[in-house]
Amino acid sequence: MENKKIITVFGATGAQGGGLVNAIMADRNSDYKVRAVTRNSQSEKAKALSQMGAEVVEADINNVKSIEKVLKDAKAVYFVTFFWEHFSAEKEYQQIKNFIQAAKGADLEHIVWSTLEDTRNWVPLDDNRMPTLQGHYKVPHFDSKGAADKLFSEAGLPVTFLRTSFYWDNFIHFGMGPQNGGDGNYYIAFPMDDKTLAGMAAEDIGKCAYGIFKRGNTFIGKTVGIVGEKLTGNEMASKLSEALGINVIYNNVSPETYRNFGFPGADDLGNMFQFKRDFNNDFNAVRDEALSLELNPEMQNFDKWLSKNGSQIPIN
Repeated sequence: MENKKIITVFGATGAQGGGLVNAIMADRNSDYKVRAVTRNSQSEKAKALSQMGAEVVEADINNVKSIEKVLKDAKAVYFVTFFWEHFSAEKEYQQIKNFIQAAKGADLEHIVWSTLEDTRNWVPLDDNRMPTLQGHYKVPHFDSKGAADKLFSEAGLPVTFLRTSFYWDNFIHFGMGPQNGGDGNYYIAFPMDDKTLAGMAAEDIGKCAYGIFKRGNTFIGKTVGIVGEKLTGNEMASKLSEALGINVIYNNVSPETYRNFGFPGADDLGNMFQFKRDFNNDFNAVRDEALSLELNPEMQNFDKWLSKNGSQIPIN
């Protein structure tokens, strides 16, 4: 352990960071030892990481000094933000700036930054195809991350930009699972027309990130898009039907309808799906199935994920 480099992992008790921690801890020949960052080191998940052998530390990403403390002596770091806890693009952007300020004073060899596109490069604020949200954004939880990418480069940091895909775990945790239509059928609703939705298992994000770290300098300064499988709404409905033993139908709603579903963030997600639909080729081209599988040989497709997790999808 003495010769191993410290890798600081933010979001260590969440889906992305947790996947990375587990991948490193499972590799007996890893070059890294884990410093797992959490806001509460006394949580059950944090205690479990400690029992696995990880160094568990607390940090507040709203505080630069707090971030600096957990980067001390680390050679690598995984940065991820938590937009859905506060729904504020401005707050997320500031948190990213805090990451960068702290990283500039650290002796880091590699940063993997979990980011997404700035959709305003495709849909400017004066483009009325979709509404502007929070005053300055089209897809807030995308745009704040994408806008901050250049700050890493301008700071001269050794960064890899990791672009993720739709989490299939949203069928379990985010209320996107099949809904009972009262007619003997169940429905999933996305405003995607017949376009494919790039998706993946959340746990595979961390495994892919580990694959990037293991490649050393190979991906520094580059953008890497990861995906498990790209499927249409009808294809997802068919696979859900088979896995769950019910008849699932894809309901191709309009973006306007989706934005008005009424749950927190529905407007943001409605715009997101519209962006993925209208610029499907651009979005999907960045996300490479073959490279993803190369980085993470255990990468799951939708069928494999369903066989493992289908029983957790709530059926109402």
